[in-house]
Amino acid sequence: MDYILSTTFLVSLLQVVWIDILLSGDNAVVIAMACRSLPQNQRKLGIMLGAGTAVALRIVFALIISYLLGVPYLRIIGGLLLFWIALKLIGGEEEEGHEVKASDSLWKAVRTIAIADAVMSLDNVVAIAAASRGHPELFIFGLLLSIPLIMAGASVITNLLTRFPLLVWAGAALLGYIAAEMIVTDPVVLGWLSGNFPQFVMPDPGHPPLDLKPVPQVLYSAAVIGAALVIVGGWVLSRKGKEGASA
Repeated sequence: MDYILSTTFLVSLLQVVWIDILLSGDNAVVIAMACRSLPQNQRKLGIMLGAGTAVALRIVFALIISYLLGVPYLRIIGGLLLFWIALKLIGGEEEEGHEVKASDSLWKAVRTIAIADAVMSLDNVVAIAAASRGHPELFIFGLLLSIPLIMAGASVITNLLTRFPLLVWAGAALLGYIAAEMIVTDPVVLGWLSGNFPQFVMPDPGHPPLDLKPVPQVLYSAAVIGAALVIVGGWVLSRKGKEGASA
């Protein structure tokens, strides 16, 4: 119970929920488009099967990614990917990227949803796996939470993000924060810090391969810098986009 109520666990839980809310809207659009030509009596079943299939795939992907994040360099790669995702989130995605062919067969619709979700949901999986910080129950909870979000809440979420753009920037900054945390906890970075700046690392038993972690000052400083980089990078990209549009 103390573990469940720990500050770190609760913060990670809130981050998982927020990221899941922020990144689930597109999947509801895919499901709706794939099921729009189904007979009326099959449409609800198609949506349920599609959402369930999508979430099951994401759980499998998340388990694999969570395990592999202990491999050298993969946290660095995952962190850089999260930075890209955060900047993409600020910049917005092209509508053409979400075009999905309508299906008149229930199983064709479910197959279409599964394929589209596997292609689209890497950002969800990486972000949730990173925010869960190695706790399988957290990212499974986050992925299961996406079922009601996808089925019922996507339009509400989209409207909120449209009305309050600051929420998008806040979510992108959170991804930058987590991305920087991932990078400084990669075994390669920890090994380099241990060899060159041992005062910047501390023992962390139970987290192989090095059983080390950055000291809080390094971890949180890097995380804040990561969030700031996303905000600055997003501002620069949005300004260039506006200049290009005006030209």
